[in-house]
Amino acid sequence: MTTADRQASRDVVKHSARHEGPQKHIIVFIFSIILTAIAFAAVAAGGVNPAFTVILLLAMAVLQVFVQMGYWMHLKDRGHMMPILFMVGGFFIAGTAIVMALYWVWW
Repeated sequence: MTTADRQASRDVVKHSARHEGPQKHIIVFIFSIILTAIAFAAVAAGGVNPAFTVILLLAMAVLQVFVQMGYWMHLKDRGHMMPILFMVGGFFIAGTAIVMALYWVWW
């Protein structure tokens, strides 16, 4: 084997990408379905305290957002820091606008 052949075989090994199989996607899909079922069950159970239901729905929504962004939008992967920073900045600006609008209306 020549030096060029060895270099070529090393380049092939370096550039081979890790393929993510469907196992994680199936698990995350089932987790998303479970979160949705919990939210529907909380609303369908009429005798539950409304404050608890709202808190549970908000918690399920936040978990659902992290699951969707992390696995379906692949933001968990390397090289996605700028989209994450822009989303965090957008959430901060939107949250600030909502708080200031509520403050302006009620005080």
